[in-house]
Amino acid sequence: MTDAHFIGSEIYRDSTYGRNHPLAIPRVSLAIDLMRALGWFPEGSYIDSPRADPDYLERFHTPEYVAAVIRTEKEQDAPPALRARHNIGINGNPIFPEMFRRPATAVGGGARAAKLVADGGRVFNLGGGQHHGRPDRASGFCYFNEPALTIGTLLDQGLERVFYLDLDAHHGDGVQDAFHDDERVFTLSIHESGRWPMERRNLDPAQPGGILDRAGGMARNIPVPEGLNDDELEAIVEGVVLPHIQNFDPDAIFVQCGVDALADDPQSKLMISNTALWRTVAAVRGLAPRVIASGGGGYNPFSVARGWAGVWAALAGFDIPDQLPNEAEYLLRGVTWRHRRATNPPNRWVTTLADPIHHGPIREEIRELIRLVAD
Repeated sequence: MTDAHFIGSEIYRDSTYGRNHPLAIPRVSLAIDLMRALGWFPEGSYIDSPRADPDYLERFHTPEYVAAVIRTEKEQDAPPALRARHNIGINGNPIFPEMFRRPATAVGGGARAAKLVADGGRVFNLGGGQHHGRPDRASGFCYFNEPALTIGTLLDQGLERVFYLDLDAHHGDGVQDAFHDDERVFTLSIHESGRWPMERRNLDPAQPGGILDRAGGMARNIPVPEGLNDDELEAIVEGVVLPHIQNFDPDAIFVQCGVDALADDPQSKLMISNTALWRTVAAVRGLAPRVIASGGGGYNPFSVARGWAGVWAALAGFDIPDQLPNEAEYLLRGVTWRHRRATNPPNRWVTTLADPIHHGPIREEIRELIRLVAD
């Protein structure tokens, strides 16, 4: 029996951003099915996500923008001026049948998570983690900013300090900007240097997401180089993440668990294993009486499902099996992924949960990043 809660929804099963979009792959539904095959939903642990209503969304987003997303979902089209104003139907933020209901469900899950941890506890709102969303526009596949809204709800409940840790390969810019000078919220993002939304050719360390970017004082950023390995991530966690959390002494920790920093993901050039991600979650889960974890990026269905299953195990206290049970292996063998990486997929993608640990030297560049952001 676990005292942690998991929030999911069936809306993700048949919803897709479009056939050629990076989010066309099975993600949340596949991860949930894998956890169920592992027997990791004890009675009372799984909660169906509610859907946020416009009033709740308008705590962070403008009424005009929320109305535009609702209207566009209904009409499945938008005039050019509305597209340009709110960045919908363009720039990777497509118009699709559930474009309001799906992100509103993710936000509703975050609101429920905040209520569940009001008196303490741990919750995994897997569909959440949309960290790029802006008050008046979509950004980076994110229509609404679930972490910002969830953190806002935690603060509304009377919490005084919330620590936001972003493990996605992309900078958590929308959340950082939402709380850039709010002394109640500390944001720390570990992401690949030069990857969108950072500017690849801009070497200014003070640019958004750069090592010297501290927003209004309540942010730290660690833009890591290509090839980040497990030992380097562990050094960052021990040298930066844990001390900052301990110094801030938060009432709650929100961990955005994007899995696009994993070595098997096609979008980033980082090389960490899912084991390193799970160890990071396990390292921080006891540093506050309340912990909320979310999903995020991830573009290989096999590494997404296995990675998020292990995050739930780290939160809820399940042991990682050496070999997947037959039902889980059968589930993964039934996944179709039309990508060059799936031409000759490694057998471990369907037979094991844990990746091999990616050991490696701790490069001087990593040591310098730690020194610069340690204070």
